[in-house]
Amino acid sequence: MNHPDNNFSVPTIHCPHFIIKSLGMCDYQSTWQAMKSFTDGRTMETQDQIWLLQHPPVFTQGIAGKPEHLLNDHGIPLIKTDRGGQITYHGPGQMIAYLLLDIRRLKLTVRELVRSMENAVIDVLKTYHIPATARTEAPGVYVDDAKIAALGLKIRKNYCYHGIALNVDMDLTPFSYINPCGYKGLRVTQIKDLSVNFTLERVAFQLADQLQEKLLKGSYNHHHDN
Repeated sequence: MNHPDNNFSVPTIHCPHFIIKSLGMCDYQSTWQAMKSFTDGRTMETQDQIWLLQHPPVFTQGIAGKPEHLLNDHGIPLIKTDRGGQITYHGPGQMIAYLLLDIRRLKLTVRELVRSMENAVIDVLKTYHIPATARTEAPGVYVDDAKIAALGLKIRKNYCYHGIALNVDMDLTPFSYINPCGYKGLRVTQIKDLSVNFTLERVAFQLADQLQEKLLKGSYNHHHDN
């Protein structure tokens, strides 16, 4: 079994367009505030950033979230946040990539941004021989009928923050305490249950690489179900 290394270290990487930061295990509330502060302070010249991190156990509820989708918190805190979508769970062993982007400069529509994020995850999963798809009616990435990655964004003045959460090697039990993303009975899965020979650090590097490639292309491939 691969156990997540909560102190994995990926150096800050500067590339022509993105700054990639590995932040390790981060409190949700302070990370959210940091994303808002970065976005408030950025200018047309500010370099886009991708933050790679994990959160301690926490439920987050999007602006459209309905309280009835939290069935029992079992002592896990709930934070009402400003991203789109419903309720989800974050915990150790889940790789999160927060995207702090100027989407106008990247020449991406919101739909193209979402597809680029989903396709980045799909292509990471391909390297582990895990076939995955996205769904037009329910954003995220799925393996058969089980969700392996969730996404949510806040877009303000052509700038976005929040991002995507990929289940790698975690305790999935808390997902049973909610209707994940607002869908009753939605199954969830993770890389650990579908593949071998992975590490959280490797997945983080691969996700960052794929996100940069997809975002800079400003285009997306149709991995989607028709």
